Amino acid sequence: MNKLFTILIFLFVACSPLKKSGLHPNYMTARKLLGNVNYQAICYGGYRTQTRDTEPTIAEIKGDLKILAAINIKIIRTYNVHYKQTANLLQAIRELKKEDANFELYVMLGAWIDCKNAWTDKTHIRSEDSERNPTEIKEAVRLANLYPDIIKIISVGNEAMVKWAWSYYVDPSIILKWVNYLQDLKKQQQLPKNLWITSSDNFASWGGGDKDYHVDDLNKLIKTVDYISMHTYPMHDTHYNPAFWGIKENEQQLSEKDKIDSAMKRAVNYSMMQYQSVVSYMKSIGVNKPVHIGETGWATQSNEQYGNDGSKATDEYKSAKYYKLMREWTNKSGITCFYFEAFDENWKNSSNPFGSENHFGLIDLQSQAKYALWDSVDKGVFKGLMLSGKPIVKTYNGSEKELWLDVKTPTSILKNWF
Repeated sequence: MNKLFTILIFLFVACSPLKKSGLHPNYMTARKLLGNVNYQAICYGGYRTQTRDTEPTIAEIKGDLKILAAINIKIIRTYNVHYKQTANLLQAIRELKKEDANFELYVMLGAWIDCKNAWTDKTHIRSEDSERNPTEIKEAVRLANLYPDIIKIISVGNEAMVKWAWSYYVDPSIILKWVNYLQDLKKQQQLPKNLWITSSDNFASWGGGDKDYHVDDLNKLIKTVDYISMHTYPMHDTHYNPAFWGIKENEQQLSEKDKIDSAMKRAVNYSMMQYQSVVSYMKSIGVNKPVHIGETGWATQSNEQYGNDGSKATDEYKSAKYYKLMREWTNKSGITCFYFEAFDENWKNSSNPFGSENHFGLIDLQSQAKYALWDSVDKGVFKGLMLSGKPIVKTYNGSEKELWLDVKTPTSILKNWF
């Protein structure tokens, strides 16, 4: 009887969709996902209006996820749990998995963290939690236990320790407290044992920049997280730290395209330097664990200091070049890169439609694939897929000549970049 039962179980597993796809519900872990070139990652928000009060429906999210699956995205990152979108997203993934046994998508779940009196005129108390933080963590725990087959990582805070995030940043002690709390829940078997815990923050916050960040609580945090999730944004630094941004003296005779290509290669080298600075600091305190990129991106439009009246950094050509170069480097190096972001979201700077924060997406709100994804349109990967009821087409009607009318060459002359 036992032998017959074993044979029946073997036949069931061998013939099941999960066996055919090579997967088991509990097979995939963060350890296996991160650094795996077959599991590309992206940051996701499904908001389509100028306010997050209008939540995307489960049907709309499922449409978004099918679009992302078409370009081989298998891990997405979220930022908080206090909007309905997160719960809808998880439900959407579960429904898609039921509809198609081969559908595979995992989540890095963000729990938003603020300091006490954040976003107010009151004195910000960096060493204390906002009233919302415990509720945010509690809900992240609930969702992680409800969707263990989907949620593989919890990130405590988003750029919550970097000091230019003046409206809300906290001391590392706050992040450390909540990371310890979640790690203890894992030990107590109140969270899945293979769930990885991290915080996703600016490279400087992880010790790769100013020494003011090199504090004991940061060192303890580095030792406590399962891996480091760091952010790097050379696009912003074309204004704030433009040492790499411009044209070298020996490049003056190049074509405009070649000048820009050289500048974009330096931008990626700049990100590599920031990445290595985090790795170096981590190792300097006796730690050796994975470091992945929780955010990086390049806006396609700006009427601010990154646009044509400033550093001339933002357009679809430069954005596409950065995207492809970053994917090439991180894929080759075994680094997971959560690229920012999938779709434009114009709630981020609702008072300024042309602000850069609204234009980081690979696909815009008119259902147009930006230049970075034109080749995907050519390959037909979006055939039959819709965004806001419209098929996905190329920006600029697919005309590179029209696109290049909006591409400007940086004007500064670099003398000391090597």
